Amino acid sequence: MVNMNFKLLMLLALLAVSQTSLALTKVTASIDANPVMSNESIVLTVIADDSVERDSLDTTPLLKDFILARTEVSSQTDMVNFNTTRTTRWQIVLMPRHTGKLIIPALTIDGHHSQAIKVQVIEQGSANSTPQQDIFITAELSANDVYVQQLLTLTVKLHIGVQLQRGSLTEPSLTNATIEQIGKDIENDGIVNGKRYRIIERTYAITPEQSGKFTLDTPMFAGDIMVQSRRRSGFLSFGETKPVNISGDKLPLTVRPIPDNYPIDANNSWLPSELLALHQEWQPVSSQGKHEFKVGEPITRTITLTAAGLGKAQLPKIIMNAPVGLKIYPDQAELHSSLTKERLISQKRQSFALVASHAGEYILPKITIAWWNTVTNKYQQAVLPMQTITVHPNADLPQPANVKNSTTANTLSQDSLLNNTTTSIVTPPIIIEKASDLQWLFLALWLLTAIAWAGHVIYLKRNNSLNTSNTKPAKVNNNYLALMAACKKNNAEQVLSLILPWLNNLSSHQDNDEITTLTTALVKLNNEALTCAINNVQQHLYGKEALEGSWVGEDLLTAIQQINAAGIEENTSNKFTLNPN
Repeated sequence: MVNMNFKLLMLLALLAVSQTSLALTKVTASIDANPVMSNESIVLTVIADDSVERDSLDTTPLLKDFILARTEVSSQTDMVNFNTTRTTRWQIVLMPRHTGKLIIPALTIDGHHSQAIKVQVIEQGSANSTPQQDIFITAELSANDVYVQQLLTLTVKLHIGVQLQRGSLTEPSLTNATIEQIGKDIENDGIVNGKRYRIIERTYAITPEQSGKFTLDTPMFAGDIMVQSRRRSGFLSFGETKPVNISGDKLPLTVRPIPDNYPIDANNSWLPSELLALHQEWQPVSSQGKHEFKVGEPITRTITLTAAGLGKAQLPKIIMNAPVGLKIYPDQAELHSSLTKERLISQKRQSFALVASHAGEYILPKITIAWWNTVTNKYQQAVLPMQTITVHPNADLPQPANVKNSTTANTLSQDSLLNNTTTSIVTPPIIIEKASDLQWLFLALWLLTAIAWAGHVIYLKRNNSLNTSNTKPAKVNNNYLALMAACKKNNAEQVLSLILPWLNNLSSHQDNDEITTLTTALVKLNNEALTCAINNVQQHLYGKEALEGSWVGEDLLTAIQQINAAGIEENTSNKFTLNPN
């Protein structure tokens, strides 16, 4: 037992001696490929035969001819027959700065030097280059001569012909430019020079903000690929990873300034494009090219601006001016973009709700957007010509009072006809432009109709009982027009804010009690269609389970138009007056 303990102590002592006797004696360096192509990386491996600090290696001398892509440091300890060895390994991924004969200088660790290494860097595609590459990048610009703020696209394709463990692609770089990826990566397989590759395609939109001559740095790939290990054990072979960095070609780009003959002012912004066009649609749909509508009817004019070679953020604001008597409520603009044949097509779709307060003809001014044609290098204008719309009277709405004739004003006092009755009568307007027998006949018929209405009202007043019904004529006012426009734009929040002002204006002639809540309003109106439509609005905005999609104001618009045309009918039955004793 004593002998066994003694042997164990001796072994531990020998182990301690062997460990303390280790010291750095040698530094070696090697590279994984020679020669190497200009856009490919090489891996420099530096090994120290002892455990040293990771920052013991000074890599500054490498920066003269190489770019240090990344560095990995690892340590390893091996023990064989009580013989302990330690090593520290640096793997440095280098990208050559230029072609030709380069030298990796001797590197120093704690006074020990590695040997210098000569490296031959050849141009990609030259006669001495490797015919097949495991990984390579191709990049193509849609144009290399553009105007400032003209959008161009960069298409990058990463070809991978080996097993990839991990990898990433950096962003392209260009001085004084905005760069944004378009869409998602597209992945497919392809064969190049008889070798199958996995191809990952990525597209960028680039907008230079300064004129001059520039060099575009295309993306760089950094990753690890699987390689066959040199170590073999019987029938088993082990896979190892190798760090790889691949860069794409540098692309020249010329950016021209804004031409001197392009007019830039408050109305015109700089818009360089291959094609720019304006298009319009009307709702309700006009017939035979005529834009004819009715008073109080919501009209929607949708204008679409389409541009090739411009981003969504570059599209200008669409402004539509309107004459007096026509209200305009612009909707939120919709922006879209798509990539077609390496060209970015952008669209701005702007809807305007128009509401006419009275009948007549309205002239909408033309809409002009200036732009620069980058194909013909000429100044152009996209134009929507002047539009004339005709608004006819609406039989469903009351006609305006106090209408004057062009030749004579026939104003009849309703109070004299009704002997100061409280029930008002809306009389249709009579417009006489030229005397004729038919017009005198129409006037006589109108007078007979008015007298008959007066007699009917007097009869109703004499036979009036405790059950009465007060009906208010419909009104067309700003609150009503704004509410209809909000329904047409499907703006739920604006609708709720306009309901009460519209109802209070509609019932202002009946009593002085202001409607302050929606609940009071719905009880007072007792209209099933309106109640259902309002509930849908509130459920959309505040419900625990919001309705799918966006709110549509068509049902509420129909209910509001019907109520506004009929007026508020408030039930006043069984009202009694208590006389004091």
